[in-house]
Amino acid sequence: METFGGIDILINNASAINLVGTIEQSMKKYDLMHQINTRGTFLVSQYCLPHLLKAKNPQILNLSPPLNMNPKWFSNHLAYTMAKYGMSMCVLGMAEEFKENGVAVNALWPRTTIATAAVQNLLGGDQATKKSRSVEIMSDSAYLILTSNSRENTGNFYIVDFILFRTSRCSRSMA
Repeated sequence: METFGGIDILINNASAINLVGTIEQSMKKYDLMHQINTRGTFLVSQYCLPHLLKAKNPQILNLSPPLNMNPKWFSNHLAYTMAKYGMSMCVLGMAEEFKENGVAVNALWPRTTIATAAVQNLLGGDQATKKSRSVEIMSDSAYLILTSNSRENTGNFYIVDFILFRTSRCSRSMA
């Protein structure tokens, strides 16, 4: 606040991951995922909102999945999915709560794996990283969301390649 004078954008990207089944899930890792993913998203948003309410185009972007109650998303890693869905529920609730104040709250989620440290270190090493998409697809998508009008774009659950396709398609049709 002292350096920049305000907060215009909050990106809730911090996340803990442990993709194991219910029996294998330790309570220590369960608690960590819920403290970082769900509680952390809520807490950081709560602290930033008084400042965001003063911004010209305030935006919160959570890196969390669309809320989909299909059992396939829960079956192999219930604890992790619950923690990430907690972040998504923050999108749903905060978007509605702060809509009249002009604060946009949206979610962004990749359709496929992204070449990050988590993929490299936890989800398959070099092989998984080679099959993953570059991080630029996330940053390009985030840029499109965060530069949109906060009063007209809130409560959405974006999938990265769909937002990029929609925007490039719109740009082509306008050319």
